[in-house]
Amino acid sequence: MKVEELLVYGKAHCHSDFAKILLADLLGLNPLELLNYLSFIVDSEKCERYKRAVLAIENGTPLQYALGKVNFYGNEFIINENVLIPRFETEELVENTVKYSKEFFKDPVDIIDLGCGSGVIGLTLEKKISTNSVDLIDISDKALEIANKNCEKLNSKAHILQSDMFESVEKKYDIIISNPPYIRDDEEIEEIVKNNEPSIALYGGKDGLDFYRKILSSIKPYMKERCLIAFEIGMNQQDQIRSLIQQYLDNVEVICKKDLSEKDRMIFIFKQEGITR
Repeated sequence: MKVEELLVYGKAHCHSDFAKILLADLLGLNPLELLNYLSFIVDSEKCERYKRAVLAIENGTPLQYALGKVNFYGNEFIINENVLIPRFETEELVENTVKYSKEFFKDPVDIIDLGCGSGVIGLTLEKKISTNSVDLIDISDKALEIANKNCEKLNSKAHILQSDMFESVEKKYDIIISNPPYIRDDEEIEEIVKNNEPSIALYGGKDGLDFYRKILSSIKPYMKERCLIAFEIGMNQQDQIRSLIQQYLDNVEVICKKDLSEKDRMIFIFKQEGITR
């Protein structure tokens, strides 16, 4: 089939922008270049791959899963239905963590990414700040398969460990970062998210705070004397998480940051005797 014929097929089954993005990606082109290749003949194997991706989107699959990849903070990561699709808010979490890390630490750091999923947080931090080690932790073996592929793709030296949060962890860290499940069990979310993304990575119990409790209640043995803890949070959870921090940690400074939509989305906890930043 010709490129033009495939575009007609794609537009008949999904949004025209998605049809162009899928075909351009398959052919290694920029979507804007497709007009220059309308008469180009696409081999049958690629035609079938394209049609499967188009029909998957028509049936409710997110574009990122259909592509099998996503751009996060300037790097391309492999993803599938076993890991969350990274959001822009998580890029902001990484951006602020990089900023605070450079202010708070002078030497290379040890980082743990709890509930790492595809590994986008820990692997991006590894590229952006000076590190001794980066540990990617998740309970899901299927998620860790994707994290391992991304390690290979990015030539990372990160260590991958299957663990229920800190359960199998045996060292201390300068930076402990997590984007844990924080949606309430009864909370209404978009159907495309509910029907496609892994529920284990979305829901955080009756009040959405189960994983913050789990992390904060057991975190002390894994913190170095000078430690930065970074969380992505739900936009209405700041006060409750601050209360949990007060319950489990002493002598810390807590900063909540808003995202670009002016919603509370990140909490940073600084631990150090006589904190100076």
